[in-house]
Amino acid sequence: MLKNSIDPKKFETFIEINRRINSDYSDVHALLTDILESATRLVDGEASSLLLLDKESNKLFFEIALGPKGPEVKKFSLNLGEGIAGWVAEHKTSLIVNDVGEDSRFYADVSKKIGFPTTSILATPMHVKGECVGVIEIINKKNGKPFNQEDLEWLEIFSTQASLTLQNARNYQKVRDEVDLLRDKVNTETGYHTFIGESRVIREKLELIKRIAPTDSSVLILGESGVGKELFAEQIHLHSSRRHRPLIRVNCAALPEHLLESELFGHVKGAFTDASQERRGRFELADGGTIFLDEIGDLPLSIQAKLLRVLQSKTFEKVGSSETISVDVRIIAATNRDIEAAVEKGTFRKDLYYRLNVLPLYIPPLRQRTEDIVALANFFLKKFNRETKKQIRGFSDQAMETLLSYTWPGNVRELENTIERAVVISKDEFITPQDLLLPMENRENWEHYSGKPFKEALLAFKKSFITHALQRHNWNQTEVAKVLGIQRTYLSKLIRDLEITR
Repeated sequence: MLKNSIDPKKFETFIEINRRINSDYSDVHALLTDILESATRLVDGEASSLLLLDKESNKLFFEIALGPKGPEVKKFSLNLGEGIAGWVAEHKTSLIVNDVGEDSRFYADVSKKIGFPTTSILATPMHVKGECVGVIEIINKKNGKPFNQEDLEWLEIFSTQASLTLQNARNYQKVRDEVDLLRDKVNTETGYHTFIGESRVIREKLELIKRIAPTDSSVLILGESGVGKELFAEQIHLHSSRRHRPLIRVNCAALPEHLLESELFGHVKGAFTDASQERRGRFELADGGTIFLDEIGDLPLSIQAKLLRVLQSKTFEKVGSSETISVDVRIIAATNRDIEAAVEKGTFRKDLYYRLNVLPLYIPPLRQRTEDIVALANFFLKKFNRETKKQIRGFSDQAMETLLSYTWPGNVRELENTIERAVVISKDEFITPQDLLLPMENRENWEHYSGKPFKEALLAFKKSFITHALQRHNWNQTEVAKVLGIQRTYLSKLIRDLEITR
């Protein structure tokens, strides 16, 4: 192998790829792309593909395709034995074909459909434990030159690297999946959710949580329905000194007034018709820990007065009792309502609002933190793959574009339901836009920006984004500025500069 003197630059590239392979398996697609790019460059190819073999269907799928027609090539697949790549996979043998027109194994259909003329192909199989798992092929040597034996030997070396990368990455991913499964199991059994968030704004919220968690001050979490306010409440509790004590959750909108009071504060035997025995309330159960009051905006005024007393003096009486009970509880409340508007209307006590709003925490909707959509979608895909015992590999490019362009009025909860539905109905290796079943009217029209220079497209997006925000909040600039996390004066300037009109 490589009997002639080794080109120092090629050898340097080989060493660099080896270094990368042995350092990180977290992004196998990026590693394989690096290997394919290096192999293509070293043999002076015009285009290249890395195909992986699906054992169940006996089909080769284009995992990576480089060159001017790369994105179009990825739409195709080959049967085992079909075309040069199919023959190489079936026979586990490398090939140099310098005149594809004279070779009966050449499958011209792909080349014709994408409009990329193919004159020569260099192809080699990828092996893992004696089995062919895929094929690397280089299309057309530059300047019309033929491929030679040295090109094939270099490609076989890089094919071996790609095979090792794939095997190690799969083993790494298997271990990671097992760790994730165990972590999710532990979290579920202890009552906590796995927290997923990669956007800058969410990382900033987590940093803020780490600063406010050690205190005992009340926290008011604000945000639309479905953004995950409960998960942020969990993070506050888990980063606090109370983390080894209970976190008690109460949905204030789930129970009628007469039952809610008993739920929160407990009752004595005979306090009302069905009170056949004494019962401890949620505040008593949370003693020494944290209580999370979700949908606090729906709390009846009569119970608001009692809650205010707990905040002020840490004391209360059970329903039907005159005995005062003292508790040491941190209160975290959450609502998707405009609590300030409720205060103005008189449906929510001003003094209670001020007591709860010591440390306000606003959680932005999913549409304002699209970086999280990819991470959450992949997390939910793994979760529902396990539950349904499926092995869906990921999302097609078109499906991911659909997820990113949808406005998610139901936020993370809607995304989770969407991925669950897609996993259940999908019949392919990758989830497609058709599997998502998302309504068209809530998708951003990306065609509106296509073909425009970046600066012009950016301005168009800003105008559309701010206009939608204004429409959602009835053109209340103060409210919109708060939601977007910018100064009202800056919002007014943007409205003028972008010529936004009602």
